[in-house]
Amino acid sequence: MGGPAALIPAAAGAAVAALWLALVLDRVLGEPPARWHPVVWMGHYLGWTGRRIAPYAGAALRADYGRFLAGMLAWCAGAAIVACAALALQWLAGQLPWWAGALLMGVALKPMLAWRMLRREVLSVERALGESLDAGREQLSYLVSRDVTWLSESQVRESAIESLAENLNDSVVAPIFWFVVAGLPGAAVYRFANTADAMWGYRGVRGGRVWEWAGKFAARADDALSWIPARITALLLALAALRWPRGIVREARRTPSPNSGWPMAAMALLLNVRLGKPDFYVLHREGRNVKAQDMFRALRLGARVVGLAGSLASVALLLTLVHWR
Repeated sequence: MGGPAALIPAAAGAAVAALWLALVLDRVLGEPPARWHPVVWMGHYLGWTGRRIAPYAGAALRADYGRFLAGMLAWCAGAAIVACAALALQWLAGQLPWWAGALLMGVALKPMLAWRMLRREVLSVERALGESLDAGREQLSYLVSRDVTWLSESQVRESAIESLAENLNDSVVAPIFWFVVAGLPGAAVYRFANTADAMWGYRGVRGGRVWEWAGKFAARADDALSWIPARITALLLALAALRWPRGIVREARRTPSPNSGWPMAAMALLLNVRLGKPDFYVLHREGRNVKAQDMFRALRLGARVVGLAGSLASVALLLTLVHWR
């Protein structure tokens, strides 16, 4: 898929410039309009194919290998389309002067990163809580898929910080990691996989359809592609806080996901707060209830992680240049 070898030797510098341009564009401009957003296009494809492979609610929750195969083929076809489009853009960037190639790559990479939007959504939850608990719950419902009806004020903040930690990996660290590993196609395919998991990766019924088998491959693909980045995100949070979150391995294993528990557990331990999903899991049970100031502390840690991720990725890309010289 056009990894670092496709970016070296001269293009490694352009890749670094493209990465920082994407981060600057994200900070200054945020998300592009929906009609021009590649991730929205991915969602349209996944929605269209998902309606054809997932049965309506009421279907028996049994092993259905036909639905599994259909989901796998639809996922692979979508990933191939995304990879080819990104590879074509990367090839075109390589034919241009380095500054023009960096500009094209940066603009193409930006939609794969979403720190500004994530930060804004988390801040919106805190602002809404300043109005009322019901307003906070309503704002949180735009950020998470869980039932928010009966959450307390502290639990609303817990959910927002959990979403911040998890999406810090999904929307920043993992796309940057795969950009370093496999260029623009790597970042784009990761975002496709993560979007597919968000739309298809459910057990049982969601949105009036049964996803148990139709979405199983999408869920496992996202698990595989997120495995290393999720642990890197936890490490970057520790670097941002300048201390190691003791007990992180134990706490991370409390969540059903093999990956999301790592950044969430790191955040809970570093902030010394209790995070959890009612009736499912609790992270750092000995921690205190989340307060408003913890939301801002979490956002500051997240901002540092974004800078660290960009810096370490730049070093990795430039090291490939040194190696090939």
